[in-house]
Amino acid sequence: MVVAAGAFKARCLEFMDKVATTGQDVVVTKRGRPVARLAPLAPSRERDIFGCMAGSVQVHGDLTAPLEDAWEAMG
Repeated sequence: MVVAAGAFKARCLEFMDKVATTGQDVVVTKRGRPVARLAPLAPSRERDIFGCMAGSVQVHGDLTAPLEDAWEAMG
């Protein structure tokens, strides 16, 4: 899609939404010459820190039970 700079300025957020949903580039022109391109970003390969350890812990036994018996058995 090609759009003049003035129209892009007036409807910038609309064009950003369109690029995000359709994946099509928007070429911005000034006096008929292309000067910029708005393109979708590739999905980030970075993992989010929140939840990155989900599923990596195994629980064996009762976590809230007293530990006195366990200490005696080890000693």
